[in-house]
Amino acid sequence: MEEFNLTILFASVIATATPILLATLGETISEKSGIINLSLDGTLLLCAMTGFVISYETNSLILGFAGAAVVGAVISSIVGVFSIYLNQSQVAVGFVLTLMARDLAYFIGNPYSRIQGPQVAHMPIPFLEDIPFLGSVFFNHNFTVYFSMLMIFACWWYIYKTPYGLKLRAVGEHPGAAFSRAINPRKSQMLYVIAGGLIIGIAGATFSLSTKAGWGRPQGAEGTGWIALALVIFGGWNPIKAAVGAYLFAFLQTMGIHFQSWFPSVPAQVFNMAPFPLMIFTLLIINFFQRESIILLAKDKPLLKTILRKLDNTAPTSLGKPYKPDEY
Repeated sequence: MEEFNLTILFASVIATATPILLATLGETISEKSGIINLSLDGTLLLCAMTGFVISYETNSLILGFAGAAVVGAVISSIVGVFSIYLNQSQVAVGFVLTLMARDLAYFIGNPYSRIQGPQVAHMPIPFLEDIPFLGSVFFNHNFTVYFSMLMIFACWWYIYKTPYGLKLRAVGEHPGAAFSRAINPRKSQMLYVIAGGLIIGIAGATFSLSTKAGWGRPQGAEGTGWIALALVIFGGWNPIKAAVGAYLFAFLQTMGIHFQSWFPSVPAQVFNMAPFPLMIFTLLIINFFQRESIILLAKDKPLLKTILRKLDNTAPTSLGKPYKPDEY
């Protein structure tokens, strides 16, 4: 493969991964606090529709992204209220909401289907875009791509390097212990569920205003939410490792397009579906290396021990378990 083609390939991966990366980061923040937002897939669709419709009617991309973020926050807050304050099943509530949001998106957005609307402008960064290879791959995109890359490190820094992030992790690991340290677990969980919803809303708008400009059925965002949920597990609830998973998935999707041209005799559906089972297979491999027998085997092998530590995908202890003060 020529260098020029290789540059285009990696630049395409960075751009294609943007919405799923943002969705994965938003879900990571939510789950780090102990709340599973299973409404993710439907939320992405509803926010994609909302962002496009508002931008189309107001001719303002800023209002489109803001409206989508608000919708994402509202849906996430519903998950939060039912799971945090009413002690209902997070899985059941999220699953119902994702179906409702999906159908609502296609119903309300039907009049706007397949019409041309606003699109985020290409915005290369001066001087940096001229760096050989790296300039074309990382600094020759639009604002949403740059925002997604900054969010990777912003989320990591907030979670692992600030006192607020320490409180977030404490609530996700043991809300009762966090309460004994004067932290309100319910208030914190609600805050981070809404914050995650805001980011998910922006991810949805990115689909219709940047990655695949426009709205229609089927929308490119459909199914992405389920992959984002898997990527959170793939990344071990760590923003940087989750981002690696998002870029890996985008790479597999992009390579599928090339494989279609290289192997025209193979049905296109094979390459379109290939990234999904490959991600599941990867999760199975990671889970295999978390088995107790493998961990014991690595006890006296520093290199293997380091690899296993990097592959660690231990979930927050209270994930999916509603906080009940009376139990502590």
